[in-house]
Amino acid sequence: MAKIYVLMGKSATGKDTIYKLLLENNDLNLKEVITYTTRPIRENEKSGVEYHFSTIEQYEEYRDNNKVVESRCYDTIHGPWYYYMVNDGQIDLQSDNNYILIGTLESYAQIKQYYGKEIVIPIYIEIEDGERLTRALEREKQQNEPKYAEMCRRFLADASDFSEDNLCKNEIQKRYINNDLNSCVEEIVRNMHSRR
Repeated sequence: MAKIYVLMGKSATGKDTIYKLLLENNDLNLKEVITYTTRPIRENEKSGVEYHFSTIEQYEEYRDNNKVVESRCYDTIHGPWYYYMVNDGQIDLQSDNNYILIGTLESYAQIKQYYGKEIVIPIYIEIEDGERLTRALEREKQQNEPKYAEMCRRFLADASDFSEDNLCKNEIQKRYINNDLNSCVEEIVRNMHSRR
């Protein structure tokens, strides 16, 4: 039976890079799951690549038809923005494929409740907070318009969102320490192979 891997961790832990490397590993037979959002599409984004961009009405229709696997709503100055996953045929649990997406603890809990804990596997990435802050700062400096206040807000919010209590509540025991990218990815791949 297929597995669904939910890759998560605090900001600047290397999730996006690890995600791409895992998808490129042909031995893992991983398919990415494209989630949905009602937020406006940004310049250089394409629907069906970063997200499926939808309207709130489309979200409500999926929800009313019991197709929403997980959802989160963020109140913004532009109104509510939903980020959500839909049971839309992307995942076939009877196939030879396994699936991967980047999520939050909240989304992981909802996906696990929907599909079952034997199918949904967490991949929690961690690095030491000082190193994480250094990486976040270096990344922000490279932006055309650095948003240091937002970087700090995310850093502090992560401490709450990924608290030890929340990790324990969600039964996250295994942590992949990303001090060395190659070693971290190799350990994840070994553990994925052991689950076959």
